[in-house]
Amino acid sequence: MPKHLLKADSTIPISLDGKDLAILKLLQVNARITVKEIAAQIHLSTTPVHERIKRMEENGVIKQYATLLDHNKVKKGLMVICYVSLKQHDKTAGGKFIKRIHELNEVIECYNISGEFDFMLKVVAESMDAYYDFHVNKLSQADNIGHVQSVFVMGVIKQTHQLVY
Repeated sequence: MPKHLLKADSTIPISLDGKDLAILKLLQVNARITVKEIAAQIHLSTTPVHERIKRMEENGVIKQYATLLDHNKVKKGLMVICYVSLKQHDKTAGGKFIKRIHELNEVIECYNISGEFDFMLKVVAESMDAYYDFHVNKLSQADNIGHVQSVFVMGVIKQTHQLVY
């Protein structure tokens, strides 16, 4: 299989030097920054910057480039954290739930967690009525749902995707 088609193991840390970290800092702030602009800011030529970015992409350090939207401006201003517990905890039941979550566009994040609940979902909706419809007609209809607890976000205090500072 060609090297670029191999999926990087996300559990193995990758060795990054100061220049790599500087590149990542700049890309996290502005993913549309050009290689030329990065090169100027970190005092390298464009070729090594391009090679470093390509290596970090291939090794899975850079997973994807994304555009972050203002939820309110795209009519998804209601944010809800849903804690979900399953009735059964075998691999098949959990796999079915995870597959279902991938089909629900309202779910923008999903975490497998420890404690009283099995999963934490971050859900966005246009309104309370839209969330109610999602909860009753989509989420609650998934097989193996034991309990769902919804917590409504009153305000966002900090929200970032930056990991390298």
